[in-house]
Amino acid sequence: MNELIKALSNLRKLRTLVKDLSLEQLEAISAKFTSVIIEKKEESLILKKQEEQRLQKITSFKEYLNNSGLSKEELASILLEDHTAKSKKRVVRPAKYHFTDENGKSKTWTGQGRTPKAIQTALNNGKSLSDFEI
Repeated sequence: MNELIKALSNLRKLRTLVKDLSLEQLEAISAKFTSVIIEKKEESLILKKQEEQRLQKITSFKEYLNNSGLSKEELASILLEDHTAKSKKRVVRPAKYHFTDENGKSKTWTGQGRTPKAIQTALNNGKSLSDFEI
């Protein structure tokens, strides 16, 4: 690819490349290059307009910020506050059920997650979950 760019950039090398081509072929290549150049210019204009719009939005936001009386530090603290508030602590749920496990230890269960083996065995044997309520 680098060699192609060198050949297209150097007039002597370009003449050497196209010396065996007919005039019709050269005109077709020229038309294709022209269309590619036009597309590239249009893309460049679109990007330039988008950047101008972005800068205009920034300018209008700065003006709004100055008119609102809100300082940059206050705005920064508000924005940083949103990022730091992502991880909220999990609420510890109170125990709803009381049971005795296989080892004879007295334990509690909140009712969330997997059902403890001792409660599940009792449920399978016909007991009700309300029998274990605290």
